Amino acid sequence: MAEEPSQLSDFDGQYEDPADDPLFNFDEDDPNRVNIFARKELLKVGHVPESGRIVGRDGEIKAVAAELRPIVRGDPPNNVIIYGKTGTGKSLVARHVTERARRAAESNGVSVGTVYVDCAQHNTQTRVARTVTRSLNETDKTDFDIPRAGIGSGEYYDYLWEILDTAYESVIIILDEVDRLDNDDILMQLSRARESGKADCHLGVIAVSNKIEYRNQLNERVKSSLREEEFVFQPYDANQLREIMKHRRDAFHDGVLSDDVIPLTAALAAQEHGDARKAIEILRHAGELAERENVDTVLEEHVRDAQEWAEIDRFEELLRGSTTQVKFILYSLALLTEDNPNEDGFSTNRIYERYQATTEKVDAKTLSEHRVYELLKEQAFLGVVESTRTGGGRGEGSYLEHRLVQDTGIVLKSVLRDSRLEDLA
Repeated sequence: MAEEPSQLSDFDGQYEDPADDPLFNFDEDDPNRVNIFARKELLKVGHVPESGRIVGRDGEIKAVAAELRPIVRGDPPNNVIIYGKTGTGKSLVARHVTERARRAAESNGVSVGTVYVDCAQHNTQTRVARTVTRSLNETDKTDFDIPRAGIGSGEYYDYLWEILDTAYESVIIILDEVDRLDNDDILMQLSRARESGKADCHLGVIAVSNKIEYRNQLNERVKSSLREEEFVFQPYDANQLREIMKHRRDAFHDGVLSDDVIPLTAALAAQEHGDARKAIEILRHAGELAERENVDTVLEEHVRDAQEWAEIDRFEELLRGSTTQVKFILYSLALLTEDNPNEDGFSTNRIYERYQATTEKVDAKTLSEHRVYELLKEQAFLGVVESTRTGGGRGEGSYLEHRLVQDTGIVLKSVLRDSRLEDLA
């Protein structure tokens, strides 16, 4: 007997009103439907809340504001570098203070532009120049139609300098995860724009980095040109994380969070170096899990399931753009770690032997040992792997030992989500 077509999967335009599509139709009056969230946007990464919801960063807000304050009266702002681990409020404070500075300046008749650039996504000079230029372009003032592609960084800069002269008295550019840039030329271009006569506009840069050694890696000319103030954001403690969660409680409807959800979420995030971003992600996903189960209360079990999801998701974010070969290497290191729980690290040679077995299993290309060594060093730079040099035993030279920063189970689940590695599962 022929199988009845599914009402949900056999959609061919039979619903005159798209609102009638059962796949996406939610009856607000359905007594059996559970609605967990009231203001879900409060739990979105990147959402910049009002100042009353920003917890434990009053001193940092005032310090960064002091560097930007000159723009309010039409004077040049100072450049700033903010350091701190992931989830310590660096980007949040930078965006919050920048927006308040813009509003204050404009209330005094000073035209200020602001741009936020995620350097993890826009990691080349051309991509950054394109993002900044297109974001600041006000077509009613410049009459420019700036292309998305087909021109290089030099052409974007030419547009940018004209835009700055035409539309703004001051501009603040936030370069988030600035250590992901493939070179520091963009910092030189931006910090010297006015001094070199390219633009008659005050331009300030807020560089945000997870790596406190970032400045030491900069070209000396860039350091001299930036002349920036530096701030280090310390991790949140468990009490601050609880307060952050309480200030987001109204993302949920009244009564849907069990009493232990916020304390547990804060405790789990505190164990991970005080990562508020992770805490918010866990809380949001716990609510989503409860909603999918159509239960009316978010429980401790939802939080624990959400924590594992957040760990895998965060690790995938670290690996964004990584090649299949990198995932083969990390998979091999994870297996070595699982099989040898008493060992703290593994030589490149041992990792390579396991890597060869992995690629042979799926009939994939096998890289040279030297190339695997180079890729492991790259992953150490990104914070996925830790590499330390051993002293070497008697009669042995020193060599690098590598270990995963993340839990092996999380690494394995993350890399195996890639369809190209599914045969390894």
